[in-house]
Amino acid sequence: MTLEAHRSGYDEATYARLATDTAAIVARYPEKRSALLPMLHLVQSEDGYVSRDGIAFCAEQLGITAAEVSAVATFYTQYKRHPNGTYTVGVCTNTLCAIMGGDEIFDELSEHLGVGHDETTDDGAITLERVECNAACDYAPVVMVNWEFFDNQTPAGATQLADRLRAGEDVAPTRGAASVCTFKQMSRVLAGFSDGRADEGVGAGRPTLAGLRLAREHDWTAPAGAAPEQVDGSATDAGAAAAEGASAVGQEQSSAERRPTTPADATGATPDASKGKQP
Repeated sequence: MTLEAHRSGYDEATYARLATDTAAIVARYPEKRSALLPMLHLVQSEDGYVSRDGIAFCAEQLGITAAEVSAVATFYTQYKRHPNGTYTVGVCTNTLCAIMGGDEIFDELSEHLGVGHDETTDDGAITLERVECNAACDYAPVVMVNWEFFDNQTPAGATQLADRLRAGEDVAPTRGAASVCTFKQMSRVLAGFSDGRADEGVGAGRPTLAGLRLAREHDWTAPAGAAPEQVDGSATDAGAAAAEGASAVGQEQSSAERRPTTPADATGATPDASKGKQP
């Protein structure tokens, strides 16, 4: 076993594998220490949380102190400092989701699972979280499982979803990937290693595109911006381009309407809103 492997606590094979992945991560950045955020996801994909071994490994690889690594790991909520469940079930309880039923969903799940915020069920299957915002207000109330969307949820639908996860059943998110992977697998994706599922499923449904549809139906366009900056009595190239771009707003295709790129990509389909309420 190498000296570095001994210090980090990982066995030689694990250390070598993580070091190879680290080299790929570090190569993306001009400064080595900038790789810390994805590296924390990497060690989390190994241990299921940011362990003492993971902190020591990051510090060794990046040439920084364990205290510096810990300061970052304790700042962001996606980094777990104790063992996480196979699935993180996050219930949005921010303003819109809350008034649409998010608080009731969290309370029902908490009672049903016997755990509170950031606590894990005895079988290790689910860690329950209150989430400040899932960035999906148009589908409120929203629950996420390992950051995959389950839209328009109800307390009954959410508890059914949790039971299916604990039973080991496959569940399909409302949008995005066609299935839910484990917390460790998702942590590796967040470290920057693709699992090939980025183009699966529906990218955006009718609620997300409502504003775009209205703009096209009413021929609405954004107002022209300020006059282009004048230099010696003539508009700058940048100013002219900006003015031209402003007049074209609403005429280009939305990124949410991109063409399907894989057989599993159903972006053009219109999801049935009634189906979104059940996992």
